[in-house]
Amino acid sequence: MYKDKRVIVVMPAYNAAATLKKTLDEIPMDLVDEVVLCDDASKDNTVNEAKKLGIKHIIIHDSNKGYGGNQKSLYNKALELGGDIVIMLHPDYQYTPKLIPSMVNIIGEGLYPVVLGSRILGKGALKGGMPLYKYIANRFLTLTQNLLVNYKLSEYHTGYRSFSREVLETINFNGNSDDFIFDNQMLSQIIYAKFDIGEVTCPTKYFEEASSINFTRSSKYGLGVLAVSVKHFIARLGLYKSRIYR
Repeated sequence: MYKDKRVIVVMPAYNAAATLKKTLDEIPMDLVDEVVLCDDASKDNTVNEAKKLGIKHIIIHDSNKGYGGNQKSLYNKALELGGDIVIMLHPDYQYTPKLIPSMVNIIGEGLYPVVLGSRILGKGALKGGMPLYKYIANRFLTLTQNLLVNYKLSEYHTGYRSFSREVLETINFNGNSDDFIFDNQMLSQIIYAKFDIGEVTCPTKYFEEASSINFTRSSKYGLGVLAVSVKHFIARLGLYKSRIYR
């Protein structure tokens, strides 16, 4: 709880059994009221590990619904549980839970309704193991997106995000894709709805157990990002409004 605001951490899980405990151990439970994990039909024992670690709210997808489908289940559950500040944290330990207090403080004090953990602020991305091709693609896509959506972020592709309840209740996140492009659609919706976004520097960690998509899926994601940005640009000009902005 932060100044009477209920804080909920949501964790989209897929084959996260090996890293779940390490992630959970660093969550500041004196600040966080609830942890919600959604298992997207993992092939390992993620669910059993989550139960063993005492996670009370576990959502189980019998079939894989995708990264976006996983987040939809989590945000809807967080709202149902009365979350005022909702932090999306990957259970693969790629993002440090130690930034949660900073993100909660920024939203709780009314400075920004959305806070992203940026891997690009500072110079830690490549040092932390981000593949060079992903870094270059990240910089190119971010520059293009900033121009098309008329905003300025250091990156649009981080998986470490926190939101106020008002943001989640305002945007139509349930109308987004169930795939990886969900993240980008969500930020586009947030900017279109004129919510301000803050960023904090986040250390980058790439290692064997950390989740990552391959080159083929990364390429598909990149094309999807460009498509979302073009749709945003067209909607911003008032020419046509995609259903995700309605």
